[in-house]
Amino acid sequence: MKRLTFREIIVVASMLFGMFFGAGNLIFPASMGQLAGRNIWQASAGFLITGVGLPLLGVAALGISREDGLLGLSSRVGKGYGLFFTCILYLTIGPFFAIPRCATVSYTVGVAGVFPGAGQALGLAVFSLIFFAATLFFSLRPGEILTWIGKVLNPLFLVFLAVLILRALSSPLGDIAEILPSGDYEASAFSTGLLEGYNTMDALAGLAFGIIVVDVIRKLGVEEPKEVAKNTVYAGIFSSLLMALIYLLVTVVGTQSRGMFEASSNGGEALAQIANYYFGRAGAVILAATVTVACLKTSVGLITSCGETFVKIIPKGPSYPVWASGFCILSFLIANLGLDAIIAYSLPVLMFLYPLAIVLILLTLFGKLFQDDRTILQWTIGLTAVSSVFDFLRALPEGTRAALHADGIVGLADRLVPFASLGFGWIFPALLGLGIGLCIRNFRKREAA
Repeated sequence: MKRLTFREIIVVASMLFGMFFGAGNLIFPASMGQLAGRNIWQASAGFLITGVGLPLLGVAALGISREDGLLGLSSRVGKGYGLFFTCILYLTIGPFFAIPRCATVSYTVGVAGVFPGAGQALGLAVFSLIFFAATLFFSLRPGEILTWIGKVLNPLFLVFLAVLILRALSSPLGDIAEILPSGDYEASAFSTGLLEGYNTMDALAGLAFGIIVVDVIRKLGVEEPKEVAKNTVYAGIFSSLLMALIYLLVTVVGTQSRGMFEASSNGGEALAQIANYYFGRAGAVILAATVTVACLKTSVGLITSCGETFVKIIPKGPSYPVWASGFCILSFLIANLGLDAIIAYSLPVLMFLYPLAIVLILLTLFGKLFQDDRTILQWTIGLTAVSSVFDFLRALPEGTRAALHADGIVGLADRLVPFASLGFGWIFPALLGLGIGLCIRNFRKREAA
């Protein structure tokens, strides 16, 4: 029975890290650090669960399921649901939020710091046009470019990041114990950190891209399903440890920066301030170049993945070049809303999708206990989906929520559903759905006997 060597596991883990970790993953721990203050460790514990633990479980779930992708996995609930969930998940980690965020993070962290001043809206428009023109060019002609960028520019990005972190830690801007927490981090740092981990979108990416890891392990000669799952988990653990280390260090640097700066409106601005303080104009230029190329790699990978996925979902529909071009145009339009707007409107969608992803992952991991019974899947996912709608409404920007007259129904849910006010109102309905499904399954078994 073929098993991966330690070196092969490290290679797979490196690939997995490269898929998960883009420049966008830096902005949320930096922002969280600034807001959490001395409650950094409680907030980080929550963040690591959803930002690192869930992606690992998502990849492992696909390995254990033996399905050929997210569509097959989610279609266990039902064909219609599988199509809906796959489409909305890929659009979320694709042209609706994650891909536009690649351009806006590049501009906010890098270019805006190199060319400060007025005209930022025009600057973002010009930059994002060039960014997505390059994305489309490489997406239509991938060749060796992704390999080249992954081997050369990702290490360059990590080296610069290491230099920045070590410089900041060796000469901290403030004492963590003296930084007061703000906002929700003051009273509920752990649960707020849990929700902040949603923003990485990595649990969704784990479901979408986990099949790539599984395929690589199979191509290395591992055929036994248990060994595939085991090696997937091993690679995931090494990747997760590196991600967790970077998240913690960036969070610490973000917290310490409050000794010099006020909390920024987003983590991109925070990183730009920190880099400019320690390295001046040269640091801003290097940060701009490395972040932009790292985001470009991520953007190309996401456009390629989304385009190929929708070609498979709609085989008689548009060709891959049409999908890729359309996704680039849509991403360009959304990117010009700005990073703050993208983050603000992505959060409600993530509050809806994440509970569904979490429940699907857990049901897959423990599916053998109930033979992946569809009734249990449908009841659990169904009630989770209903409750997630309230989490979606609650997370909408205040003006949008008021325009939809959603405050009343959100307030009612907060009063009636346990943990709803904390953003976890889906937990009790999910458990209720699981209980109902188990009761129906047991009743049917007794009738059959």
